[in-house]
Amino acid sequence: MIELIAEQPQDRWEVEALYDLCFAPGREALSSYRLRDDIPPVLGLSQVARDELGILAGAIRFWPVHIGSADALLLGPVAVHPTHQGEGLGGSLIRDSLAKAKSSGWARVLLVGDAPYYRRFGFERLSGVEMPPPTNPDRVLGFALQDGAWDGVQGEVSRWKG
Repeated sequence: MIELIAEQPQDRWEVEALYDLCFAPGREALSSYRLRDDIPPVLGLSQVARDELGILAGAIRFWPVHIGSADALLLGPVAVHPTHQGEGLGGSLIRDSLAKAKSSGWARVLLVGDAPYYRRFGFERLSGVEMPPPTNPDRVLGFALQDGAWDGVQGEVSRWKG
């Protein structure tokens, strides 16, 4: 039994250790991390998955960003502990958190990732949305939480200014 719950500030170091385990060294050098520096993840949308013993099994985070003059959520990272991979937990974290983001009034979600994987959740390649370099434009994907949320949204992705 896995429970999905909102990440709390005290979960931070445990989640970071999971990301260190699941991702290559130097992950924090990626351009998406420059957009996250000193910005807290969105509480209530960033979630952790814990097993029946309370052990961290997965995590997903969202960060507020700007795209030109539009606001968006930047999804990532999402990770599942190796002992729970292949159980559908990553998909559960993504679907549940997207539903929460929609009900919270957000219009759009952006991520940098593998299109074949994220396409199953409704993400599509974005054109005209520019992540800080070096980012492969083919990996810049978006999901509309509201009809037409990406219509006319273009420009550079920049840090949240509140």
